[in-house]
Amino acid sequence: MTTDRANQPWQDRALPIADRVEALLSRMTTSEKIAQLGSRWLGNDMQDTGDDARADPEEQMNVAPMQDVFAASGTISLQDASRDGLGQLTRVFGSVPRTAAEGAAEVVRQQRIVLGNSRHGVPAMVHEECLTGFTTYGATVYPAAIAWGATFDPELVERMAAAIGRDMAAVGVHQGLSPVLDVVRDYRWGRVEETIGEDPYLVAMLGSAYVKGLQSAGVIATLKHFAGYSASRGARNHGPVPMGRRELMDVILPSFETAIREGGAESVMNSYSDLDGVPAGADRWLLTEVLREQWGFTGTVVSDYWAVPFLATMHRTAADTDDAGAQALVAGIDVELPDTLGFGPGLASRVPEEVIDRAARRLLTQKASLGLLDADWTPEGSVAAAAAVDLDSPANRALALEMAERSVVLLDAGTALPVSPSVRRIAVVGPAAADPRTFMGCYAFPNHVLPRYHDVGLGISVPTAVDALRTEFPAASLVFEQGCPVLGEDRSGFEAALAAARDADLVVAMVGDLAGLFGHGSSGEGCDAEDLSLPGVQGELLDQLLSTGTPVVVVVVSGRPYALGAIHARAAGLVQAFMPGEEGGAAIAGVLSGRVQPGAKLPVQIPRHAGGQPGTYLQPPLGAENSGVSNLDPTPLFAFGYGRSYTTFEVDDLRISASSIPVDGAFTVTARVRNTGSRGGDEVVQLYLRDVVAQVTRPVRQLTGFARVPLEAGEAKDVTFSVHADRTAFTGRDLTRIVEPGTIEIMVGTSCSDLPLRGTVTLTGAVREVGRDRVLTTPVEVQKA
Repeated sequence: MTTDRANQPWQDRALPIADRVEALLSRMTTSEKIAQLGSRWLGNDMQDTGDDARADPEEQMNVAPMQDVFAASGTISLQDASRDGLGQLTRVFGSVPRTAAEGAAEVVRQQRIVLGNSRHGVPAMVHEECLTGFTTYGATVYPAAIAWGATFDPELVERMAAAIGRDMAAVGVHQGLSPVLDVVRDYRWGRVEETIGEDPYLVAMLGSAYVKGLQSAGVIATLKHFAGYSASRGARNHGPVPMGRRELMDVILPSFETAIREGGAESVMNSYSDLDGVPAGADRWLLTEVLREQWGFTGTVVSDYWAVPFLATMHRTAADTDDAGAQALVAGIDVELPDTLGFGPGLASRVPEEVIDRAARRLLTQKASLGLLDADWTPEGSVAAAAAVDLDSPANRALALEMAERSVVLLDAGTALPVSPSVRRIAVVGPAAADPRTFMGCYAFPNHVLPRYHDVGLGISVPTAVDALRTEFPAASLVFEQGCPVLGEDRSGFEAALAAARDADLVVAMVGDLAGLFGHGSSGEGCDAEDLSLPGVQGELLDQLLSTGTPVVVVVVSGRPYALGAIHARAAGLVQAFMPGEEGGAAIAGVLSGRVQPGAKLPVQIPRHAGGQPGTYLQPPLGAENSGVSNLDPTPLFAFGYGRSYTTFEVDDLRISASSIPVDGAFTVTARVRNTGSRGGDEVVQLYLRDVVAQVTRPVRQLTGFARVPLEAGEAKDVTFSVHADRTAFTGRDLTRIVEPGTIEIMVGTSCSDLPLRGTVTLTGAVREVGRDRVLTTPVEVQKA
């Protein structure tokens, strides 16, 4: 091959990146440009759908619609796939158990093949999953994203993401496929655990914090799934989304817009779903008009895995894979993952050259920004720190513990919490008590890949809850009985569990989820729920434990909220832990003993009944209020933003800076929060707004600002929210976003159902249309009172 590599303008760091990219593009053939839009996932031989222990986790999908595609792509060598260069290498670390050094060596090997085929010396970008930490063998498993939401702590999430990014960058990874910014609309959806919660502002603020943290380490963050994926009909994975454009614009899109404008996100991944009949992967309105023309996004759009050929095989809106590739590229997808299927040579005859150039330019700009076009870049240099990196370092574990402790929600202390030191006999019962995998989400490596590698262990130390409780209560006699598995109808362990309960002074019952993929778990991708009953026979086990007469503290370790109405009234204490990660056992034990002061809040509601929809607090009057016109009461057992502590707090002294402002003005809301108890703790002060009369139905309350405030016993602080009129904007009848004059009710409290402070502000003037420069956030300041 004739090479064109040395001393070229695109290698010159002194030149502007745009000039370097244009110089490279001008020297590339059409085939070389198209090659930059593709990827290769080595070892992902999807056509083998047997029980081979080394099969890829994605084999658990229903592959029938894709069988021909897998057969065509699974055996393509990297040499052939990169014959004109290559855009990305897929999950070198995240597909099989490899140490950091082994993974780095494989990155070098694959990059050398790509470079050998590139006339211009352009390496591939390397991407990996990183939702609960770097998804690779031996890396720290942090709490699931739904647990981030429970912290209500953007600064902590940013620190976690920065640690994840540093580990990834050290071994040569350039892009992380996180965070998930889908807003929960139905708790039955299996991927609730991957979301940050049900409120757009909470998701926006914590998602933006994650983006900032990851990208501070030089790893590109990828927002997913754009957009509407979480609102599928019936909560079915990949299901159609029958959502109107107004709900999409007001509930689903703001978190993405905020993470781009405030967080600086450099990549977006499309959703698998269709929106009102249009697949997101071929929706030019969504991927180009909204994302780029309205919001000003300049990064790359990458396809979700196989989303491009899915246009032909699943959505059936494309005639074949080549047609699917052309539709996706024109709509605005720049890079196809995880393998090159639709973005192949057929693009050259189906789309204009300038469309190919547009996508190649965006990817090459990122490669230049990452230093991949520099003259002195080498694969070996990119992974130089790999041999020394500890992917589960003590610092990582300390951060994982902090995240876990700050995410455990005390729902009700009841009569037994914190557990008295005088308790001498404790029976620990339930499937979440001794299986460390229940602490982890479906994209944690031990749950995502290791079920197919039974002989390698978890790769990290994950103390179980039983271990942690023994450490926490060394003077107590502790007995463990599983009782039943997470799934299935095996009741053979009931008798032993009930006997242990009767002999104990206290029962700690740990129930909930085990994450998996595509039906191989009770939570996770493709593990949707029929209703919100606890999985398997866990509900029966709890019912019988609660009938023993021994006090039972119930700890739910789950990826979604379950209906706990029948349990709450009989439990001696109730705790919710949303998949708290590798240090979850210690965090839960600390909360039960009182050593850890709980301060987390619910990012989703806890239903009262198993069919207790609508599911989220963000509803207009007909969805949120029990008006008596239906026999179904939507009132939750525990509301969004709810969470208790072992101390008490009081919120009072509401001060609003103005009684009226113009529709382009601003005002402040100040409230005083005081710790009225006997020990220090955190309270999350929450600001909600309600548009009293609007031209379209609006939520009866919507989170507009929040602050997690640490307070010593007796201490008081003032929390001031700066609210711009733009924060009241909504999509009007003509589908333009407006600020409308009228009365806005202001509510401040500690959950969406506990809002003791109320006032109003009147917006004056004419209806004002707002655009891409609108204010998206509510700054908050906390000062000593």
